[in-house]
Amino acid sequence: MVLTYTQEHVYRHPWDRVTAAAWRKFTDPEASSALSHVVDVHTLSRRFDPDAGRLHTTRSITVRSPPLPFPLRALIGGAPAVFCHCIETTVADAPRRRMEVVARNAGLRRLIEVEERSIYEPHPLEPDRWTMFRQETRIRCKPFSALASIAEKVEQRCAERFLQNSAKGRDFVERICGYLEAEASSSSIAAAQ
Repeated sequence: MVLTYTQEHVYRHPWDRVTAAAWRKFTDPEASSALSHVVDVHTLSRRFDPDAGRLHTTRSITVRSPPLPFPLRALIGGAPAVFCHCIETTVADAPRRRMEVVARNAGLRRLIEVEERSIYEPHPLEPDRWTMFRQETRIRCKPFSALASIAEKVEQRCAERFLQNSAKGRDFVERICGYLEAEASSSSIAAAQ
């Protein structure tokens, strides 16, 4: 069984500000306490295609799992939580004003597969002022596919945690957008003087 859920959020900030904030989400000093499940982030590759105006990046993200349900603990040796390595690929397409972020777990794949796909685009009603954020997450618990009720509970618990962490991430992007807006305002005031 695969559990899939989608979410949408409207940032009342322009696309360039929101995507700049999304890049800074893991580096915000205040994010470290609220996004405590994120242990480490490294940029593995970064390539700019000047002809297409696209930035391609790959990052490694290490996260701490939430407390695991007993059936999963038994499969991994009894640990209440584990570290999981994820690979995030991003394509920021400036000419089209579209950024797509895909994160997949690289660790624990024999137990669970998670894919999170996020898209940032100008909002159709206010394309120069607002940004539409769409996220789809797919979770599949592999070892229990024969035991559908256990798999369903594990997938649901994972989905609940992903929804909580996603909301925290959106809050930080909103806050960083506020910082960037304040910086832009003070820069334009200074330039006018």
